[in-house]
Amino acid sequence: MLISTDPLAEPPATAAAREARMVAAKAGRLKEVVGQEYPDTAFAASEWRAEIVALLRDMALSLGEGVFLRQSRALQRRPDQQKTLRKVKLPVLCIAGAEDTLVPVRRQEFTSQLAPYGRLEVIAGAGHMPMLEQPEAVTRAIETFLKGPMMLRTIAKPPG
Repeated sequence: MLISTDPLAEPPATAAAREARMVAAKAGRLKEVVGQEYPDTAFAASEWRAEIVALLRDMALSLGEGVFLRQSRALQRRPDQQKTLRKVKLPVLCIAGAEDTLVPVRRQEFTSQLAPYGRLEVIAGAGHMPMLEQPEAVTRAIETFLKGPMMLRTIAKPPG
């Protein structure tokens, strides 16, 4: 399962903007940086958006600057995964928030189409963090996927 996932490497302009946020985090401005990394508009406009944003920011602050910096560096260095997804011979469920502005549904649809057995589930009323914004819908999507048909692979016996 892939949730709010982009298969492409981070563009240079995005990596540069991320670098500026990393410098700010090192300077003790992690709370401000998390707000920039995950603006309110990344989440669905709902009555509980403020609580979701507060929860995400609390989680980031409790994990601390070091975790933020390591995750940011990993995102900057993430290689393009298109080739990898094309080779996946197992079912892949991509879960997208219908209102995700950070990784739009169109990009996540592309992700699901790369995998030969990929499937996209768009969660209404959710943005970039559907598992926080619509946990019941995400759980249902995962349960349905896991109850789906099993793929059997035959393993060729070595000659002799």
